[in-house]
Amino acid sequence: MIGLAGQFEEASKHYAAANGITRNDDWFILKLQEELGELTQVWMKLTDRGRKRGLSEAELRAALADETADLLGHILLFAKRNGIELAPAIARKWRFEPAA
Repeated sequence: MIGLAGQFEEASKHYAAANGITRNDDWFILKLQEELGELTQVWMKLTDRGRKRGLSEAELRAALADETADLLGHILLFAKRNGIELAPAIARKWRFEPAA
């Protein structure tokens, strides 16, 4: 069974191939930063600190969820690319064993 990180990896590889993107080591960290910026931008709009450009609260909430999903995906891609085992790191930093 392919895990969540593997599913993001497959989707990312297909997206990159379809759009002529080279996913090198820098790309993974830069995409992570880009997605955090996009999440922050939506948060600023949702909390009345940015231009909403006519978007409703429901549209902004949906965008917030979408950008959160993007950020999660890119965190998992970054970890996979760098051979980071997240479960042991979570246990060390958060002091609980994550569910499988």
